[in-house]
Amino acid sequence: MNGLVAAIHAGSIEWSILHTLNDFLFHHDSVEDPLLVFINASEALFVGILLLVFLFANGERHRAWRRAAVAAVLSAGVALAFAKVLSEIVDRSRPFVVDPSGVHLFSGHAADPGFPSDHATGAFAVAMAIFLRNRLWGSVALVAATVLSVGRVAIGVHFPSDVLAGAVLGCGVALLLYCGPVRSRIDRLADLLGGWLEALVGRARAVGTGARG
Repeated sequence: MNGLVAAIHAGSIEWSILHTLNDFLFHHDSVEDPLLVFINASEALFVGILLLVFLFANGERHRAWRRAAVAAVLSAGVALAFAKVLSEIVDRSRPFVVDPSGVHLFSGHAADPGFPSDHATGAFAVAMAIFLRNRLWGSVALVAATVLSVGRVAIGVHFPSDVLAGAVLGCGVALLLYCGPVRSRIDRLADLLGGWLEALVGRARAVGTGARG
């Protein structure tokens, strides 16, 4: 156990939160089962929704949606790159590694460094990028990111500060990429990619129409 982990283990607040959530989940199968389904499907869910938005948000009317999707992907990518560097520097063990007999592990996981949480980093980067462009759906995404982050603590793979750091990092990167000059470049990129996609779809439809004719 390195010095940082030992210091956190000695403090009662973080472990108290962890054990409270972990024990609650252990004794409530009705919460555990749907939460595990959501946690395990979260990456595919976030990626799939962003991909669908990018593919089908066609035309001037839906341009803002495609821009939001591209901004979300870029925010998550940049934030996760920073998270990877931080994880190597901090090298913080996960709860189930530090206290294998006291933490219930609900899903198999590698014993790699857990600070900051990749799931929280990516989810909050995506959610904040959407929130900055659409308050309603951004709020929904922020709630989903929060449930995911709390769930990662509850299943024993992260300390509360792992997901808190990930949330701060993800939101911070999304906010930075929303700054005027950067945002305008991201919007132009989204418009360019969207234009290519719509042109490709248009050609495909023309070829199909010609073949039927």
